[in-house]
Amino acid sequence: MDVLALYREAGAYHEGHFLLASGRHSPKFLQSTTVLQYPHLTERIGQGLAQKLREEGVRATVTVGPAMGGVVLAYEVARHLGTRAIFAEKDGQGGMKIREAFTLAPGEPFVAVEDVLTTGGSVLKAVRASEAAGGKCVAIACIVDRRKEAGPLAGYPLVSLAHLTFDTYLPDEVPEWLAERPLQKI
Repeated sequence: MDVLALYREAGAYHEGHFLLASGRHSPKFLQSTTVLQYPHLTERIGQGLAQKLREEGVRATVTVGPAMGGVVLAYEVARHLGTRAIFAEKDGQGGMKIREAFTLAPGEPFVAVEDVLTTGGSVLKAVRASEAAGGKCVAIACIVDRRKEAGPLAGYPLVSLAHLTFDTYLPDEVPEWLAERPLQKI
Protein backbone atom coordinates (compact mmCIF):
# COMPACT_ATOMS: atom_id res chain seq x y z
CA MET A 1 0.00 0.00 0.00
CA ASP A 2 1.38 3.41 -0.97
CA VAL A 3 0.50 5.37 2.17
CA LEU A 4 1.88 8.67 0.89
CA ALA A 5 -0.33 8.33 -2.20
CA LEU A 6 -3.37 7.94 0.09
CA TYR A 7 -2.39 11.06 2.03
CA ARG A 8 -1.80 12.98 -1.20
CA GLU A 9 -5.15 11.80 -2.61
CA ALA A 10 -6.89 13.18 0.48
CA GLY A 11 -4.88 16.42 0.48
CA ALA A 12 -3.32 15.39 3.78
CA TYR A 13 0.40 15.58 2.93
CA HIS A 14 1.79 19.06 3.70
CA GLU A 15 5.14 20.77 3.38
CA GLY A 16 6.12 23.95 5.26
CA HIS A 17 7.11 24.53 8.90
CA PHE A 18 5.07 22.68 11.49
CA LEU A 19 5.07 22.53 15.27
CA LEU A 20 4.08 18.93 16.00
CA ALA A 21 2.11 17.73 19.03
CA SER A 22 5.41 16.31 20.34
CA GLY A 23 6.84 19.85 20.54
CA ARG A 24 9.26 19.16 17.70
CA HIS A 25 9.43 21.12 14.44
CA SER A 26 9.20 19.48 11.00
CA PRO A 27 9.18 20.58 7.35
CA LYS A 28 6.59 17.89 6.52
CA PHE A 29 3.30 16.93 8.11
CA LEU A 30 0.76 14.18 7.57
CA GLN A 31 -2.79 15.20 8.60
CA SER A 32 -4.42 11.86 9.33
CA THR A 33 -7.79 13.34 10.28
CA THR A 34 -8.07 14.54 6.69
CA VAL A 35 -7.51 11.00 5.39
CA LEU A 36 -9.73 9.34 8.00
CA GLN A 37 -12.76 11.45 7.07
CA TYR A 38 -13.04 9.39 3.87
CA PRO A 39 -14.56 5.97 4.61
CA HIS A 40 -13.09 4.34 1.49
CA LEU A 41 -9.55 5.39 2.48
CA THR A 42 -10.10 4.54 6.15
CA GLU A 43 -11.35 1.11 5.15
CA ARG A 44 -8.20 0.45 3.10
CA ILE A 45 -5.99 1.56 5.99
CA GLY A 46 -7.87 -0.52 8.57
CA GLN A 47 -7.83 -3.55 6.31
CA GLY A 48 -4.09 -3.10 5.64
CA LEU A 49 -3.23 -2.84 9.34
CA ALA A 50 -5.42 -5.83 10.24
CA GLN A 51 -3.76 -7.89 7.51
CA LYS A 52 -0.26 -6.97 8.72
CA LEU A 53 -1.19 -7.81 12.31
CA ARG A 54 -2.50 -11.22 11.22
CA GLU A 55 0.65 -11.84 9.15
CA GLU A 56 2.70 -11.13 12.29
CA GLY A 57 0.63 -13.67 14.23
CA VAL A 58 -0.93 -11.07 16.53
CA ARG A 59 -4.02 -12.35 18.31
CA ALA A 60 -6.15 -9.84 20.20
CA THR A 61 -9.74 -9.50 21.36
CA VAL A 62 -9.72 -5.70 21.70
CA THR A 63 -8.39 -2.79 19.65
CA VAL A 64 -7.64 0.42 21.57
CA GLY A 65 -7.08 3.92 20.22
CA PRO A 66 -6.21 7.15 21.99
CA ALA A 67 -9.07 9.69 21.87
CA MET A 68 -9.86 11.56 19.83
CA GLY A 69 -7.62 10.89 16.85
CA GLY A 70 -7.42 7.13 17.31
CA VAL A 71 -11.13 6.42 17.74
CA VAL A 72 -12.04 6.07 14.05
CA LEU A 73 -8.84 4.16 13.28
CA ALA A 74 -9.35 1.77 16.22
CA TYR A 75 -12.90 1.08 15.06
CA GLU A 76 -11.86 0.35 11.48
CA VAL A 77 -8.94 -1.89 12.46
CA ALA A 78 -11.19 -3.72 14.94
CA ARG A 79 -13.81 -4.20 12.23
CA HIS A 80 -11.28 -6.01 10.06
CA LEU A 81 -9.72 -7.95 12.95
CA GLY A 82 -13.08 -8.99 14.36
CA THR A 83 -12.35 -7.48 17.80
CA ARG A 84 -14.08 -4.98 20.02
CA ALA A 85 -13.04 -1.33 19.63
CA ILE A 86 -12.52 0.94 22.64
CA PHE A 87 -10.62 4.13 23.33
CA ALA A 88 -8.55 5.73 26.05
CA GLU A 89 -9.28 9.34 26.91
CA LYS A 90 -7.41 12.09 28.74
CA ASP A 91 -7.61 11.78 32.49
CA GLY A 92 -7.00 15.47 33.26
CA GLN A 93 -3.64 14.71 34.87
CA GLY A 94 -1.46 14.26 31.79
CA GLY A 95 -2.28 10.61 31.26
CA MET A 96 -5.17 8.60 29.88
CA LYS A 97 -7.86 6.35 31.30
CA ILE A 98 -10.29 3.75 30.06
CA ARG A 99 -13.94 4.72 30.53
CA GLU A 100 -15.95 2.75 33.06
CA ALA A 101 -18.24 1.54 30.24
CA PHE A 102 -15.28 -0.27 28.66
CA THR A 103 -13.86 -3.33 30.36
CA LEU A 104 -10.75 -5.40 29.86
CA ALA A 105 -10.54 -8.79 31.50
CA PRO A 106 -7.33 -9.55 33.40
CA GLY A 107 -4.68 -10.36 30.78
CA GLU A 108 -7.03 -9.70 27.85
CA PRO A 109 -4.91 -9.22 24.74
CA PHE A 110 -5.26 -5.88 22.98
CA VAL A 111 -3.74 -4.02 20.06
CA ALA A 112 -3.18 -0.29 20.43
CA VAL A 113 -3.46 1.79 17.26
CA GLU A 114 -2.24 5.25 16.31
CA ASP A 115 -2.18 7.19 13.08
CA VAL A 116 1.35 8.59 12.99
CA LEU A 117 4.08 7.78 15.53
CA THR A 118 6.55 10.61 16.07
CA THR A 119 7.57 9.94 19.67
CA GLY A 120 4.93 7.35 20.60
CA GLY A 121 3.77 9.35 23.62
CA SER A 122 0.02 9.31 22.94
CA VAL A 123 -0.25 5.65 22.10
CA LEU A 124 1.95 4.76 25.09
CA LYS A 125 -0.50 6.60 27.38
CA ALA A 126 -3.34 4.57 25.84
CA VAL A 127 -1.34 1.35 26.32
CA ARG A 128 -0.62 2.17 29.96
CA ALA A 129 -4.28 3.02 30.62
CA SER A 130 -5.37 -0.25 29.03
CA GLU A 131 -2.79 -2.22 31.00
CA ALA A 132 -3.94 -0.49 34.20
CA ALA A 133 -7.48 -1.62 33.33
CA GLY A 134 -6.22 -5.23 33.18
CA GLY A 135 -5.34 -5.77 29.53
CA LYS A 136 -2.11 -7.02 27.98
CA CYS A 137 -0.68 -5.16 24.98
CA VAL A 138 0.26 -7.69 22.29
CA ALA A 139 1.14 -5.11 19.61
CA ILE A 140 1.05 -1.50 18.57
CA ALA A 141 -0.08 -0.70 15.03
CA CYS A 142 0.19 2.58 13.16
CA ILE A 143 -0.34 3.96 9.70
CA VAL A 144 3.04 5.70 9.62
CA ASP A 145 6.04 5.19 11.88
CA ARG A 146 8.13 8.40 11.76
CA ARG A 147 10.48 7.41 14.57
CA LYS A 148 14.20 6.99 14.03
CA GLU A 149 14.49 4.76 17.11
CA ALA A 150 12.12 2.70 19.26
CA GLY A 151 12.31 5.04 22.26
CA PRO A 152 9.61 4.48 24.89
CA LEU A 153 7.85 1.87 22.75
CA ALA A 154 10.79 -0.56 22.92
CA GLY A 155 9.54 -3.95 24.03
CA TYR A 156 6.19 -3.70 22.25
CA PRO A 157 5.83 -5.41 18.87
CA LEU A 158 5.12 -2.72 16.26
CA VAL A 159 3.35 -3.00 12.91
CA SER A 160 3.12 -0.08 10.48
CA LEU A 161 1.97 0.43 6.92
CA ALA A 162 4.91 2.75 6.22
CA HIS A 163 8.12 3.91 7.84
CA LEU A 164 8.85 7.49 6.82
CA THR A 165 11.52 9.44 8.64
CA PHE A 166 10.88 13.12 8.13
CA ASP A 167 13.45 15.25 9.90
CA THR A 168 12.23 16.80 13.15
CA TYR A 169 13.99 19.32 15.36
CA LEU A 170 13.83 20.45 18.96
CA PRO A 171 12.79 24.11 19.25
CA ASP A 172 16.36 25.28 19.89
CA GLU A 173 17.74 23.18 16.98
CA VAL A 174 15.49 24.43 14.14
CA PRO A 175 17.71 25.12 11.10
CA GLU A 176 17.63 28.62 9.62
CA TRP A 177 16.05 27.47 6.34
CA LEU A 178 13.11 26.05 8.28
CA ALA A 179 12.85 28.93 10.75
CA GLU A 180 12.39 31.30 7.80
CA ARG A 181 9.10 29.57 6.89
CA PRO A 182 5.88 30.61 8.70
CA LEU A 183 5.26 28.32 11.67
CA GLN A 184 2.01 26.36 11.64
CA LYS A 185 0.89 24.78 14.90
CA ILE A 186 -0.71 21.38 14.59
